[in-house]
Amino acid sequence: MSNTTETIMPTERDSRLARESGELLAPLLAAGDGAPVRLSATSMPETELTLPRSAARALLGVLREMGKGNAVTISAVRNELTTQQAADFLMVSRPFLIDELLEKGIIPYRRVGNRRRVRCEDLVRYRETEELEMARRGQVVRDLMAETERLGLYE
Repeated sequence: MSNTTETIMPTERDSRLARESGELLAPLLAAGDGAPVRLSATSMPETELTLPRSAARALLGVLREMGKGNAVTISAVRNELTTQQAADFLMVSRPFLIDELLEKGIIPYRRVGNRRRVRCEDLVRYRETEELEMARRGQVVRDLMAETERLGLYE
């Protein structure tokens, strides 16, 4: 899906600095006012960098993972994906994507000749919806278990 990727392996010092930076960046993003985030480097205080909030959120995710000592790889995803790329993105098989999600109209697509193309934003929306549904189902199961225990039916 990307033509360039780089894996960053943080050192102990990098991890510590990433944790500290993430702790400072998180409250800026939590403010939720939609404004861009401005950063400056101590080595060049006259230079200020303005980041879109979406880039700052991605940066926070990178900092959090590096802060845990994890390696991080950033990969660009095109706006429109082939069915194989879309299936890989959702971690499903291509036949499942086509038969169950595209052809049934769950995820929209367009045709380019005899090929299907899927917008990345539609895949992200679908994945977010599925994650919310899984969380809701998990809560229903927990509620049922609690009720079963309360009634003394769980032994």
